[in-house]
Amino acid sequence: MEYGLLGLIILVLDIYAIYQTLTSGASTLAKILWTLAILILPVLGFLAWLVAGPRGAAVRT
Repeated sequence: MEYGLLGLIILVLDIYAIYQTLTSGASTLAKILWTLAILILPVLGFLAWLVAGPRGAAVRT
């Protein structure tokens, strides 16, 4: 049961990362590469995206 819950959490986090990647201001190639990385390596791809993924435009005040 606990592995099912862990898998569900990883799935939700990966979907969130893919959504954030596709709606970011990054180039199309970067979006494709990040999405493939997250899909092929769900845990490592998410962690790499979390550390170095494309960011949205920062709000400057």
